[in-house]
Amino acid sequence: MTEEHNVNGMSVTQLLNTIDQIRENPEIAKFRFRATNQWVEGTYCQGTVRHFYGALEEDTQRPPQAYDMDEPPVLMGHNNGRNPVEFLLVALSGCLTTTLVAYASAKGLSLKGVQSWYEGDLDLRGFLGISDEVRAGYQQIRVGFKIDADISDEQKQELVQLAQQHSPVFNTIAQSAPVSVHLER
Repeated sequence: MTEEHNVNGMSVTQLLNTIDQIRENPEIAKFRFRATNQWVEGTYCQGTVRHFYGALEEDTQRPPQAYDMDEPPVLMGHNNGRNPVEFLLVALSGCLTTTLVAYASAKGLSLKGVQSWYEGDLDLRGFLGISDEVRAGYQQIRVGFKIDADISDEQKQELVQLAQQHSPVFNTIAQSAPVSVHLER
C-alpha cells in the first residue's frame, strides 16, 4: 500500500495513480461534459450543469448546479446574473489555476497562494451585426498571475507556461475547438 502524499491540498499519490491507469487504458481519459440552458425572459437565461461521463462511467452523483446569466441594463438586461462572456473568463480562471496547482503539486512545489486576473476586450459591433470586419467574440484576453511560493521566478514562469500548455479551457479558447450547432425538431 502506498503512503498518501499531499501537496497544496492535492493528493499527488492519487494524481500519479490516475496517470498510470490512463497510460494502461487510454479510454479512462475520455470525458464528456454537458450543460443545458433555459431562456427565462429578455436577456436572462439559466444554464445548468449536472451529469457527466468520465473514467468509463456516467457520473450522476452530484446535484444540478444552476448559473444565472443576464446582461447589464446598458445591454438591455436586468443584472439577474453575469453575462456569458464573463463566465468564459471565470471558466478560464478556474482551469488555468487548477492546472497550475496540479503541476506544482506533481513537482512537489508548495504554494502559499495563487492570484490571477482576467480581462477581455469585446467590440459589440460584431455581436450586433454592425460590422462583418469585427469578430463577435473577444478580440483579446489578458491574464496575469501572482504566485506566492518559495521558488524561483523561473519556476513560477514554468508553472504559468505549463498551465497554458495543459489547461483544457485555455486551449479550447486559444485554438478554437470546432463547435457544431443544430436545430432539434
